[in-house]
Amino acid sequence: MRSKIYLKLILFVALIFTITVSSQAGAFHTKRRIYDFAGLLNGEEIEELESISEKYSAKRETDFIILTYSDPKGKDIVEYMQDFYDEEALGYDKPHGNAAILTVDMKNREVYLAGFYKGEKYLDDYRLDLIRDKITSDLSRGDYFNAFHTFIKTSYKYMGIRPGVNPNNILFNLWFQIAASLGIAGIAVGIMALNSGGRITVNAATYQDSVNTRVIDRRDVHLRTTVTKRRKPSNNKSNSGGGSGGIRSGGGVTKGGHSHSGSRGKF
Repeated sequence: MRSKIYLKLILFVALIFTITVSSQAGAFHTKRRIYDFAGLLNGEEIEELESISEKYSAKRETDFIILTYSDPKGKDIVEYMQDFYDEEALGYDKPHGNAAILTVDMKNREVYLAGFYKGEKYLDDYRLDLIRDKITSDLSRGDYFNAFHTFIKTSYKYMGIRPGVNPNNILFNLWFQIAASLGIAGIAVGIMALNSGGRITVNAATYQDSVNTRVIDRRDVHLRTTVTKRRKPSNNKSNSGGGSGGIRSGGGVTKGGHSHSGSRGKF
């Protein structure tokens, strides 16, 4: 009888423990990263983007966040994003931590990309410009899911490349790496094939009589040297914004004092 009571007690404790762990795990997995206030996505698309963002955010220890709205509340898109970051205390590692945010203003048809902390280090203004150029065409034709998906995956890819390096360098393309590997392997095989027939020991010195052969005359004639000087044109042109949308802007600092990189444009 007593053993049955103990067994029931153990089962009860195990049940409570299981419920507690499941609740904590559920809370962890329900961290929100997709804020679609403009209603651009359906429920299935939001769920899929949440899953994709969770996966890649964990690998880079940086939250990849989507923020959309139709009512800017009288704010510029940059100010709206900054206030949202401050008020929601966004960040993967801590409140106001590592984050990369894609913000879409449907009323003014504007898009703004920003990186905070680790996101700012690896996703500088230039890299964010590149990402924005990739997604603007999808935004323009209303393919928001693909645009957001591209933002997450491309941001993840760029954050795996050392800061200061052009992420579009051909050396980072998989097809180029494969072609280069095959080329090197082919050269190595070719060299081994050439050497497999034995070494050639006969050369020009084999039949040369070094005792009775000598140079009888040598003459060098220097004619003239001409030096031409030309003024190097100065480059006073500054790189101007352009690209998709025709508007570019860098990062800034939120009211809470958090610095970020940035790229802005129309779609």
